Amino acid sequence: MWNLDRAAAVPLWRPAPAGISSVRAFTTRRGGVSEPPWESLDLGLSTGDRPEAVRENRRRVLASLGLDGGRLVTAGQVHGAAVRCVSEPGHQPGCDALMSLTPDLALAISTADCMSLLFTAPGAVAAAHAGWRGVLAGAPAAAFRALLSAGIPAGAVRVALGPCIRVCCYEVGPEVARRFPSSLVSRVGPRLHLDLPAAARLQLFEADLSPEAFEDTGACTSCESEWYFSHRRDGGRTGRLWGIVALRTEGTQRSESAGEYSRPAAP
Repeated sequence: MWNLDRAAAVPLWRPAPAGISSVRAFTTRRGGVSEPPWESLDLGLSTGDRPEAVRENRRRVLASLGLDGGRLVTAGQVHGAAVRCVSEPGHQPGCDALMSLTPDLALAISTADCMSLLFTAPGAVAAAHAGWRGVLAGAPAAAFRALLSAGIPAGAVRVALGPCIRVCCYEVGPEVARRFPSSLVSRVGPRLHLDLPAAARLQLFEADLSPEAFEDTGACTSCESEWYFSHRRDGGRTGRLWGIVALRTEGTQRSESAGEYSRPAAP
């Protein structure tokens, strides 16, 4: 179960009970210093917000989680399915998922309607970003399979889905809808709506994730303007949320490694 601590100085979605081997959280738009239209906890350095405000917002989030700001890893997201295995902090261009066997690295995925998925297992963590393009490219399954390639048993992996745009708000055109199974598309009057979280779940279950291992905050970024940034709702001029995961020092018994796993995009 995941809970949002609405009264905290930096409100975050956290699992209950908290994990002993990893730190996991999803941010909201509250608790920062950014001014409109990025108020207030914008975590994106490419949004047009003041860089010093974003850096302070990032510091607040990491401090609230007890994580070292100098041990942050971010992904240069391109709506693909490349997974980078990391052992050092820094920005990783050209990938949409991060994986690590190294303790105390904070892996952060940036979103503003797309999904952030956090993967945990004994001795390993991963984080993935996926919108409809990323799902078609196979990003959720690619992150899962990267963990398996590192020797993690499928049954040991858990996945959590953070705030994202939900079927209630996610209108798509017929050219997008036809690329997904009909069971994932709803018709609301003349309009088509895509269930992006259901698409991610289906892909992960087909990759051998146990249904019991999938957790979901259930929050819709488009519905709740007071709590979340939404690229679609706000016309593109908005902040960024984070999904963030880190392996605790005492929670790992695996050796460090580095590399990259990629899955070809779907045609």
